[in-house]
Amino acid sequence: LSLIFLLITLPISIWMCIVIVKEYQRAIIFRLGRLLSGGAKGPGLFFVLPCTDSFINVDMRTVTFNIPPQEVLTRDSVAVCVDALVYYRVQNPTLAVANVSNADAATQLLAQTTLRNVLSNKNLAEILSDCEHIAHFMQVTLDNATDDWGIKVERVEIKDVKLPPQLLRAMASEAEATREARAKVIAAEGEMSASRAPAAALPSDPEHHR
Repeated sequence: LSLIFLLITLPISIWMCIVIVKEYQRAIIFRLGRLLSGGAKGPGLFFVLPCTDSFINVDMRTVTFNIPPQEVLTRDSVAVCVDALVYYRVQNPTLAVANVSNADAATQLLAQTTLRNVLSNKNLAEILSDCEHIAHFMQVTLDNATDDWGIKVERVEIKDVKLPPQLLRAMASEAEATREARAKVIAAEGEMSASRAPAAALPSDPEHHR
């Protein structure tokens, strides 16, 4: 019936059949509710049958989103607030349309839970000193989990780690005490060196002096 309608209404109907897909897009075509064989179409121009075919455009560009600050209790029972950036793109547009209702939302929610799970297994010292390793582990974990959705997670970056105010004050006090102790050690070493200098300048052998 679609073909008959197309032929009867030519040449006007031809404009209803032409679809143009941009360089960074791919089109997934459904014919009577079934995925059309041949995979995604584009970029460029292709034809669809009116009233029979429907299509969904999928953006293939890299998408960046910010994971909202997540409050996490570390393995050594310290409450920290961490946020991160995730870079991902659609690698297989057919899977991104057919296997998940909203690939972007699903990836973002999964990134939040993954961040919390990873950080809860680390102590505070590991989080502060090894952000790069944590980000890489998150990227691999997310990439494996989103493979069935046609999503490729390219990169994860830890943006900020916020500590409780009382812990910051304690760390500042400890750092100040360490600096003072070091300054005292340096001063004592300087005084010792200064006291040794005159003694070294005096002659040690009286016979040699005569």
